[in-house]
Amino acid sequence: MALNLDTIRATAERVAASHQLDVVDLEYQGGAKFRSLRIFIEKNAEERAKLAARASAEGTEEDETLPKGVSVEFLSGVTHEDCATFAQDFGTVLDVEDLIPGAEYTLEVSSPGLERKLQRPEDYTRFTGSLVKVQTFTPVSDNRNWQGRLTAFAEGTLTLDLSAVKQKGKAKKAATATVIEIPLANVEKAQLVAEF
Repeated sequence: MALNLDTIRATAERVAASHQLDVVDLEYQGGAKFRSLRIFIEKNAEERAKLAARASAEGTEEDETLPKGVSVEFLSGVTHEDCATFAQDFGTVLDVEDLIPGAEYTLEVSSPGLERKLQRPEDYTRFTGSLVKVQTFTPVSDNRNWQGRLTAFAEGTLTLDLSAVKQKGKAKKAATATVIEIPLANVEKAQLVAEF
């Protein structure tokens, strides 16, 4: 039986939904002996809205348990208990349905973290205003690596304000303008950059 990541993702999403969570990403690594399945989860939109409303009602936008300047939105409200509960339930389903053939594998569950990957169009909309790193498939203004503030995402194009950070390397030479537009179809990798 071959490993089917689409089936595993669909199963993870089904289990996550029962816990008011969303699956952000899934990674499978390893060969015959040392295999690991990583699942990155976050609270679903409804639960994130409840967290934001609670923080607003308490008169603070920041949670004292978080580092200064880090909002609940960046950590997506995921707790250690969320990860443990999801891992237990999802691990049971994986084993019962034998979705990962073979005897041993490691299941890791965590939040996507402060420097999470941006993959779906909704991610770019949600994190507009944040610092991001972007790597493109083909060069834009003779550079493939950009870092700046995501100021807009519309019609499949993201807009970066390059003046938000000091540019390095080729980006410094290529950055004749302070704003650059990159089509989403040209984005190979993108992730948030933590700000403190």
